[in-house]
Amino acid sequence: MFGLDLATFAAIIVAVLIAIDVHECCHAWVASQLGDPTARSLGRVSLNPIVHLDPLGTIMIFLTALTGFGIGWGKPVPVDPRRLRYGPMKGMGIVSLAGPAANLTTAAVLAIPFRAGTPVLPTFLLELIFIVAMVNIGLAIFNLIPIPPLDGYGVLLGILGSIGAPWAYRWSYNLARYERYGPMLLLLVIIADRYIPIFSSIIYPPYMLLRQLILGV
Repeated sequence: MFGLDLATFAAIIVAVLIAIDVHECCHAWVASQLGDPTARSLGRVSLNPIVHLDPLGTIMIFLTALTGFGIGWGKPVPVDPRRLRYGPMKGMGIVSLAGPAANLTTAAVLAIPFRAGTPVLPTFLLELIFIVAMVNIGLAIFNLIPIPPLDGYGVLLGILGSIGAPWAYRWSYNLARYERYGPMLLLLVIIADRYIPIFSSIIYPPYMLLRQLILGV
C-alpha cells in the first residue's frame, strides 16, 4: 500500500507492536480474571508496549519486517496454571485463546471505518489502520497453530482437558512429553517454509477468509 519504502517499514513495525501489545495484555488480563495475579503484579495488565517487549524478540521484529523472513515475539506472560479457575488445562486454554481473540477483536474495531461506507479519515491514516488490522489477523491465525510455544498448543490442551475422556488425557499427556521440542520444531518449519510452503498453505486460506469477513476485501 505504501510501496517498498520507509513508510511501509514503519507501518509494519507499528502494526506488529500494536498487535503484540494487545495480544500480551489480554493474556495477562484474562489470567488475572481467572484467579492468577502473577501477571498483574508484574504490571503486565497494561497497554504500554514497553512492558510486553522482549529485547531479542524486538530486534527480530525489525529484522523480519526488513527482510520479510523470520519471526518476532513479545515477552511471554507469566501464568501459574495451578491458580487458574477451571483447572490448569482448561484455564490455560482460555488464557491462550485470549491473545488471538484480542487480535481479531482489534481488527474488527479497526475495520469500522471501512465498513461504515465513505471514510472521512486521511488516506495515509486509513492505509495505516488497514495494515494494523491485517497484521492483527495474521498474528491471530499464526498463533493458533498448535505447536508450542504458540497459543494454539494451549488451546488444544484446553480442549482435550474439557473433553474428560481417557483418550483425551492420553493425548494431552503424550503432547506434554514432547512440549520442550516445540520451539525447535517451530523454527525448523519456519526455515523450511522458505522453500516448501508449509505454513503458507495452512495460514493463507483462513487469513484470506477472515480478511474478507472482517475488512470486506
